[in-house]
Amino acid sequence: MTSVVVQRAHERAHLNYGWLTSRHSFPFAGNFDHAAYAHGLLLVNNDDIVEAGSGFDTHQHLDTEIVTWVLSGSLVHQDSAGHTGEIHRGLAQRMSAGTGILHSERNDTRRADGTRHTEPVHVVQMWIPPDESGITPSYQELDVNTELDAGGLITLASGMPAHRDHSAITLHNKFAALHVARLDIGQTITLPDAPYVHAYIPQGSVTVEGVVTLSTGDSLRLKETGGHRVTAAEPAEVLIWEMHAGLRPHLVR
Repeated sequence: MTSVVVQRAHERAHLNYGWLTSRHSFPFAGNFDHAAYAHGLLLVNNDDIVEAGSGFDTHQHLDTEIVTWVLSGSLVHQDSAGHTGEIHRGLAQRMSAGTGILHSERNDTRRADGTRHTEPVHVVQMWIPPDESGITPSYQELDVNTELDAGGLITLASGMPAHRDHSAITLHNKFAALHVARLDIGQTITLPDAPYVHAYIPQGSVTVEGVVTLSTGDSLRLKETGGHRVTAAEPAEVLIWEMHAGLRPHLVR
C-alpha cells in the first residue's frame, strides 16, 4: 500500500550530553526492538554533533552494516580488525560488523596531518542489517567529493547488482543502496522508485514535487512509490536510501 510520511526535525528524539548532541530518526537509546520501528531495512539514522576531544569509546556491534557520513569536521575510526582512518566530509565509509567487531569513533583534537583543532564534527550514522548473518567483519572507504561536486545523485553505498559497477563502496545487502547529492539552488534530482525510500536532509532545504518542502533535519518515508523530483530551494545535501525488501528480524542484533 502506498504511503508518504514526513518526519520533521522537531519530531526526532533529541539527546544532549554536553559533549554530544544527538537527534534520532528512529528509537535508539534504551532497550527496544529495532525492527518494530524501522523503515524498510533502515534501522538507525542518527544525526550527531560531537565536540572536539570527545567521542564514542570502544564498543561492540554484531551483524550490522554501518555507514558513516561526515558533513563537517572529522572523525577518527579504529576497530579490532586493525582498520583505522580519519573520516572527513565527502568520504564514504562502511563498517560491516559481521560476526563481531569492537570499534571507537572520536573527534580527536589532533588531525592526521599533525595539526590541532577545536572544531565539532557533524556526522550522520546509518545502520541496516546484512542479508546474511555471520559474515567476516570488514571496512571500506572512498573519497567522493569530486563526484559530488560534479552535481547529480551518486550511489554512495550499495549491495544491489544494478550498482555493481558504479557504487563508491559496497554493502552486504543486495536489497539496499544509499545515494547522496550535494545540490546548489535550483538543481534537481529524482527519487528512486522502490518499495521503501527514505530521504533525509542533513543540511539545506529542498522541495519534493507534489509532496512537501523539507528543511534541515526533516525526512521523507515513502512506501511503494517514488520517482518524485527533488529541487534545492537553498544549497542542500540529501541522503536517500533505496530499499527493495523489508527486515528479516533474525538478522537484527
